[in-house]
Amino acid sequence: MITKEEVEHVGWLARIEIDEKESDAYAQKLNSVLEYFGQLDEVDTEDVPPTYHVADIMNVFREDVVKPSMPQEDVLANTENKQEGNFKAPRIM
Repeated sequence: MITKEEVEHVGWLARIEIDEKESDAYAQKLNSVLEYFGQLDEVDTEDVPPTYHVADIMNVFREDVVKPSMPQEDVLANTENKQEGNFKAPRIM
């Protein structure tokens, strides 16, 4: 059970001003959420296989196959901003 003092403490940690009336309301709402989770704990899931994804989708990505890349000279052919075989970019910091 969450008390209004705990709500106020969390509000203090988050630097959110919560007055006494709001802390009572939040404590009641959070306790109702915890009661709901308590109901979920009572459900018998003994024969239910674990679910890792909501949708029954297997890996939809392509195989990660290493392929030869473009030659470095071709990649840098159309830029004037190159230095020592790399793209030259402006300094950020």
